[in-house]
Amino acid sequence: MVTKAPLHKQPSDSLTVIDERTGKTYSIPIKNNAIPATAFKQVKAPRKAGEREENETERGLKVHDKGFLNTAVITSKITYIDGEAGVLRYRGYPIEQLAEYSNFLEVSYLLIYGELPPKSQLQMFEHEVMHHSVVHADAENLFRSFRYNAHPMSILSSAFAALGSFYEEANPSLQGQALFTKTDQASLANMDKQIYRLIGKAITLAAMAYRVRQGRSFVTPPTGLSYTGSFLYQLDKLGEERYRPNPVLERALDVLFILHADHELNASSTTVLQTGSSLVDPYSAVAAGCASLYGPLHGGANEAVIRMLVAIGSPANVPAYIAAVKKRERVLSGFGTDPRSFIIRRIADEVFAVTGKDELLETAMALHDVAMKDEYFVSRKLAPNVDFWSGLIYRAMGFPMDFFPVLFAVPRVVGWLAHWRQMMHQEGGVKIWRPRQIYLGSGKRDYVPIYKREEPKEVDRKNTPLAVAHSGQSKRSRLADYVGQGKSKL
Repeated sequence: MVTKAPLHKQPSDSLTVIDERTGKTYSIPIKNNAIPATAFKQVKAPRKAGEREENETERGLKVHDKGFLNTAVITSKITYIDGEAGVLRYRGYPIEQLAEYSNFLEVSYLLIYGELPPKSQLQMFEHEVMHHSVVHADAENLFRSFRYNAHPMSILSSAFAALGSFYEEANPSLQGQALFTKTDQASLANMDKQIYRLIGKAITLAAMAYRVRQGRSFVTPPTGLSYTGSFLYQLDKLGEERYRPNPVLERALDVLFILHADHELNASSTTVLQTGSSLVDPYSAVAAGCASLYGPLHGGANEAVIRMLVAIGSPANVPAYIAAVKKRERVLSGFGTDPRSFIIRRIADEVFAVTGKDELLETAMALHDVAMKDEYFVSRKLAPNVDFWSGLIYRAMGFPMDFFPVLFAVPRVVGWLAHWRQMMHQEGGVKIWRPRQIYLGSGKRDYVPIYKREEPKEVDRKNTPLAVAHSGQSKRSRLADYVGQGKSKL
């Protein structure tokens, strides 16, 4: 319950907390509209009779925030989002301006280093990134070791992790834990080199993950093409002379990469920072980010849109699907408040003009039109977002659905690196991220020997391991005799 306390003094930038358990009053400073969670550690009370010792009441309050719904874990100067107002800015620049006038590598420079670069700096940055797009020949062996049907995100995550083993100068475990936290010229140059490598090799590794599943040989990154042009070249070239990707698709992919480059502290960026807080090498941190983005609640959102549209089937079925969504019988994918949606809608039209309209487009447009007029969606500010349109664009461009998360991960490498670099140089140094928990398990209890344990009357299926059904070799082995041992006990 919130009540308005009478003002007995001039307002100040602080929060007054009264602990009704003890009657004590605490003043907690407010800075940048935030309060330090550690301040609540001073709000202590004696443990009540019968209270669990695991509550640690006498050690101060914990702040319980399941899923980090309202916890700021870092201060940042990179990306600002106000979803309700439709605002997304990179380093203060509106996303719609960057998508209109900039390109992906210029935006990458902006996100990582904080300012739009002068011409000489941008040329140097572009040259270094593209120069470092070639991977070591031994990396081919890694890609060829995967099964033909391996998911490309599994391959990409493994490839980023493997890259760290190629560059011992990038490993704090070998070079000292202050390798990336120092700000002398040599240390900064070493950090920049890893940034060039990761951005440059991201498109090469992604293209290799794509081609290995098709049984095709890998393509050496070309010279003279843009970042996304080089990516498309490596994906599709089959030996043709003077091969050049379609410029409309090249530019569309570049804009999509800009839109996906960063989105504040989403799940994967947070994973990169938490992993990076242990001062591990950046390749391992990026691999962890890939693993997080791989999840269907994150990087698989645009794939879920396509599956939803396939499930709807035709425009005629849209009203029934909308009704089911309102009853919470079906899930609506690709809707939310997203300032990027207007930009990507225009890009979609440009791509469809080249590729032809996707067969799901009519269903998508029917869903779009109904949702934009329905009070249920309007009142909740739900409209087609970037995932809604990007899935249709990728499908129209001929990418398989399981490659969609890879197309998300490649540009997001830049956002991950921007946050990682910022954390390495933050004021006060890097502190390892170590969230607290609220322990609700058993109190102290003594070990019971197995001969004294009773069989449960009813098995708790949720907390009991289940036997796996075996067939094939395992089944035959179970039925076999073993020389000198009799029947198998497997």
